[in-house]
Formats: sequence, C-alpha cells, structure tokens
Amino acid sequence: MRQGFEGLYGQVRDRLELDPRSGHLFLFANRQRTRLKLLCFDGTGLWVCAKRLERGRFHWPEAEPGATRVQLGAYELALLLGGLDLAGLRPRRWYRQALAVG
Repeated sequence: MRQGFEGLYGQVRDRLELDPRSGHLFLFANRQRTRLKLLCFDGTGLWVCAKRLERGRFHWPEAEPGATRVQLGAYELALLLGGLDLAGLRPRRWYRQALAVG
C-alpha cells in the first residue's frame, strides 16, 4: 500500500470508474488487511487518511460475484474501522429514508 494522492485518485477514476471528487469516501486496504487508506475530496482538495493495526486484521466485507467494489454505509464503515466483522452482524429492520444523490 504505497500509493498516495495520485495513485489512489487514479484507482478510483480508472479501476472503479467513479469520480474521486464526488464527495464520497473511498477506502483501500493492503493485501494482508492490516492497513487502510481513505481518500476523500472536501471541495478544496484531497485528503488521505491512513490506519495501521498493531495486531490483527481488518475483516473486509465480501463483494458480490463479479463486482469491483463494495458500498458501505456510515455505520458499516464505523464498525469496520472499529474492528468488527460485518459478515457476522445482523442488521435490525427499521425505517431508513433513502437519500437523493445527485
């Protein structure tokens, strides 16, 4: 995981085919799942944040077959960063209004 601003920007644009300046957060992990980097654009520039675990690994969610990305909500991101395995969690049913993107 040696990529910085330009490398992560290129990954989002070319591999994920998304706009890195969309305001979304883009999360990347190394192969061992011990390090994460987060890329976001705040309207004036890019932010790159990193987290390295001293012990253990992040439990990365499984992508759908043939998918190149996994979409997480804010609460799922918080759980992932907090060290919880999303596969073993059961979300509760409740009303959630879909936000308009555009």
